[in-house]
Amino acid sequence: MSVPRVVDVHAHALFPALQDIVVDGDPAGFEAHQRLEFVRNGAESMAASGAMVGACFPQLTQLDRRLADMDAAGVDVQLVSPSPSHYYPFLGESLARTVARAANEAVRDLVAQASDRLAGLGLVPLQHPRLSVELLEHAVLDCGLRGVEISSFAPGVELSDERLEPFWARAAELGAVLFLHPFGCSLDERLDRYYLSNTVGQPVENAVALSHLIFSGVLDRHPTLTVIAAHGGGYLPTFLGRSDHAWQTRPEAKGCANVPSSYLRRLYFDSLVHTPDAVRALVAAAGADRVLLGSDYPFDMGVSDPVQRLSAAGLSEQDTDAIAGGNAARLKVGIER
Repeated sequence: MSVPRVVDVHAHALFPALQDIVVDGDPAGFEAHQRLEFVRNGAESMAASGAMVGACFPQLTQLDRRLADMDAAGVDVQLVSPSPSHYYPFLGESLARTVARAANEAVRDLVAQASDRLAGLGLVPLQHPRLSVELLEHAVLDCGLRGVEISSFAPGVELSDERLEPFWARAAELGAVLFLHPFGCSLDERLDRYYLSNTVGQPVENAVALSHLIFSGVLDRHPTLTVIAAHGGGYLPTFLGRSDHAWQTRPEAKGCANVPSSYLRRLYFDSLVHTPDAVRALVAAAGADRVLLGSDYPFDMGVSDPVQRLSAAGLSEQDTDAIAGGNAARLKVGIER
């Protein structure tokens, strides 16, 4: 009988060649995107983040260092996704297809070097919904990845957009994992200081994106969809009473069949919520069977000891084991012994 292994579903890798493709293919677009990042984050945070990524570069790019860090943390398997900078939402169709395919193949090649320790997620360009099924199939069927990483929105495309219906349907049919990880925040310069673009912006983006999925009925139409929300789903899971009230009182909030809080049982969340109380609150809201271990390796807003953080929550042994690896095994996200 196989034993579930400890699986970290929120871990990143950096592939510098992807940025080279973007810069060579659309230098003006890349420069405009960088200017927008300065607006959204502010110069102080951009400088600090640049230094942080530089310090993390060995972990992001060197397999031996990654495996050593996994061993030190007690993690058997990482589900690796490209660093979210690779979404490049300004790209046109042709270049977006090239970058997504290159990302899928880069993750495939990384996983192949340690197939007993790593599983992978690819990318699809949400800004071009008509490419989404093609590139999902490339990631899962051609590259053997577990699914794809998606952002909380793309310019002109929310997750409730009807043009994404074929994507949701195919993802459900394939049993693909969709890892919802925001890239940036749409509140722009309002969060351009104190690192609010991340500390506030990321939980906001998670909550908004999940609300689009819930209220639009996407989860009603595709009940077998596997969505894992990074950062514990942000502000949504523990504040859904207001959404339930809106569903009960506002006619325009009736796009889903049932009260919004009931959809927590159709979603999954990583455990990266930073405090024992927050872990317990997430488990109380969604259920221990809907939470998976997450670290955000190797970035500074993540944690280097996700297993210890989970243990500190004081959950039952059964719930702790489920979050550490049992749920991932059930979703076929981990790698069995």
